[in-house]
Amino acid sequence: MKIVFMGTPDFASCCLKRLVDEKADIAAVFTKPDRPKGRGMSLSMSPVKELALENNIPVFQPEKLRNNEEALSALREINPDIIVVVAYGCLLPDEVLSLPRYGCINIHGSLLPRFRGSSPIQSAVLEGDDVTGVSSMYLAHDMDAGDVIYTAETPIGMYETSGELFDRLMELGAGLLSRTLKGIEDGSAPRIPQDHSKATYTRMLDKSDCPIDWNKTPKEIIKKICGLDPWPVATAELAGKTCKIYKAEYTDTKTGKAPGEVVSAGKTGIEIACAGGETIRITELQAPGKKRMKASDFLLGNKL
Repeated sequence: MKIVFMGTPDFASCCLKRLVDEKADIAAVFTKPDRPKGRGMSLSMSPVKELALENNIPVFQPEKLRNNEEALSALREINPDIIVVVAYGCLLPDEVLSLPRYGCINIHGSLLPRFRGSSPIQSAVLEGDDVTGVSSMYLAHDMDAGDVIYTAETPIGMYETSGELFDRLMELGAGLLSRTLKGIEDGSAPRIPQDHSKATYTRMLDKSDCPIDWNKTPKEIIKKICGLDPWPVATAELAGKTCKIYKAEYTDTKTGKAPGEVVSAGKTGIEIACAGGETIRITELQAPGKKRMKASDFLLGNKL
C-alpha cells in the first residue's frame, strides 16, 4: 500500500518512525516549511522532515494545500493508495481527500468526538478527565468529524502533565496507526460514525491562559498547572513577582483566608487558599530570570 505521510511535530514523527521501522511503502512526506527557531532565529526543520531525510523519503513543504496546484499535481503524480495525516498543521481540501483509493486517515489525540481541534491532549488534563486516548479516523470535510476506525484508551495520572501525557499518547498513536493501516489493507477496519451531538471543541492555548484564578477549586487549579506544562505554563504573583508554577499538591488544610492569600510558607512549599476554604501547596516554581526551583528555595530569598 503506497502511503503519503503528512505531519510536522514530534507526535507525527513518532508515527512516521513506526511506519519506517515496519518497512511501509512511504512514497513521500508532506510537512510544514522550515521555520526560524531559537535565539539566532535560524531556519529549523520539523522533526518529520529530519526523519524523512534520514530515510531518503522525498519531502514536500507547501505552505498550504488549498488552491495549491503545484502540491496537488505532485500528489496526483504520486497517486498514493492512502494519505496518513498526523498533526500536519494544514487543512486538506476536498480534492486531496478524494484522491487516494483508501481515503485519508488521521491519528487524533483524544477519544472522539470529545476534544476535536488543536489542543486535545492539554484539554483532557485541563478538564480533569480521568481517561483519554487516541483515535484513528477517516478525514472528512469538517474538522475531526470523520468516521472513527479504532480507539485506544489510557488513564490520566493525578499529577500527570500535558507533556508527560503527550509522550505516552505519542507512542499509543503510533501503535494505533500501525493497527489501522493493517485493518484497512485487509478489509477488517470498521467505519463508526461519530455522534456529533456529543462533540466538544478545543482552541489554541496562549499566554492569556496562564494566570491562576484562586477562586477555583483545588482540582481545577492543579489541573491547570498540569495542563499548561510544558507550555504556556501557569503563573501566580508571589512576593511581587510573576512566577511560573510547575508543581503543586493537594492538602487537607481548611482555612478562613480569602482565595489567593498565603496560608503558610516553609520547607514543604507555599500553601495558598482556594475556593471553599481549601488550599493547595506549591512545591516547584520559576521566578523571572531564575532557574526552575523548589518553592522552599524560592523562600530563602523572598519573603511572603
